[in-house]
Amino acid sequence: MNQPPSGQLKITEQSRVRRGRLRASYDRKLVYSIIDEALVAYLGIVVDGRPFVLPTSHWRDGDRIYWHGASNGRMTVGVDGQDVCLTLTLLDGLVLARSAFNHSVNYRSVMLFGKPERVTDPGEKARQLERFIEHIAPDRWDRLRPMNEKELKATGVMFMPIDEGSAKVRAAPPVDDEQDYDWPVWAGVLPLQSRWGQPEPCPRMTMDCCPPTPPGPWKAKV
Repeated sequence: MNQPPSGQLKITEQSRVRRGRLRASYDRKLVYSIIDEALVAYLGIVVDGRPFVLPTSHWRDGDRIYWHGASNGRMTVGVDGQDVCLTLTLLDGLVLARSAFNHSVNYRSVMLFGKPERVTDPGEKARQLERFIEHIAPDRWDRLRPMNEKELKATGVMFMPIDEGSAKVRAAPPVDDEQDYDWPVWAGVLPLQSRWGQPEPCPRMTMDCCPPTPPGPWKAKV
């Protein structure tokens, strides 16, 4: 049980899904697809005996998940070598049932466990920050003002192997008690569709430039 089967995450007492097991998956392909589509992750840590959950933007490079923060902040110094839990969720719809207690949501989520490490090599840090920008705004990095040494030093980049964790997915209509299916109220799914709006230029733009390409489900290098 220590070594994951080919194409799967490691299943441990910590990562094994107990409630809603039929919705659980340890398939790397599914986990990677959710990581790549999501733009926000939540980092769960304990600092001085107190719990914190910190939202952050993330990206993936092969079998590692990365995030950034201030070089002396909780996202970096506070988690270096510590056990953490990283979660991501994509909301796909509201599931409206005939009973208030049978309402639900359709979703895709990932929960990962591990010990983050700091990227210390400046060249690798710069490469990963480029991947981050390409994740949120494809084909933008080469058009930007190059970052300087001060900016690079002030930014911490952390990574964690995608090794132990699970995905959980619900994609189904409501499930009601059998005696409630004839109750006279609408039941079904309200799908949630996310889309990018019209670009809003900075009021201090001094020249006419093309707006960026919005990110889609990002295809990371495996």
